[in-house]
Amino acid sequence: MLNLEKILKQDRQIRATTGLNRQAFEALLASFEEAYQQMLMKKRRWRTLGGGRKATLRSSADKLFFILLYCKCYPTFDLMSVLFGFDRSCAHDWVHRLMPILETALAQKQTLPERKIHSIEEFLAKFADVQEVIIDGTERPVQRPQDAEQQKAHYSGKKTTYAETYYR
Repeated sequence: MLNLEKILKQDRQIRATTGLNRQAFEALLASFEEAYQQMLMKKRRWRTLGGGRKATLRSSADKLFFILLYCKCYPTFDLMSVLFGFDRSCAHDWVHRLMPILETALAQKQTLPERKIHSIEEFLAKFADVQEVIIDGTERPVQRPQDAEQQKAHYSGKKTTYAETYYR
């Protein structure tokens, strides 16, 4: 199990595990705490405050560290459960509970990456100084469309197959 207190005190280890230095982590922590509290206010409580078993990820710093480690390394839930000392289903629950909170905190700080670029012109406008681009794409087979125009759009050229291309 990880010693979170030790990791959070050392800038080098924070950077290695989360991708952020200590100063950036602390700055994001304030927004993350605020977003977490907002989420708690919206959620209907079944137990009184303080009821139930004690969480493994008790502080906001622990929760932020958990979700940043997940986003940086993308480990399996089994590995996250070993690292943090709880069941893999709990790791799954924590990831899906904390990811929207992290997105909200990043949106408040206006540091969310833009996910979709719809045209080459839009790409060139955003990245005018880029000389070379490497695209990681995967073709996945699809059923041959009946419409002739859609057939042209999906034709891959590989042994008369039809596919959609997914870019990562």
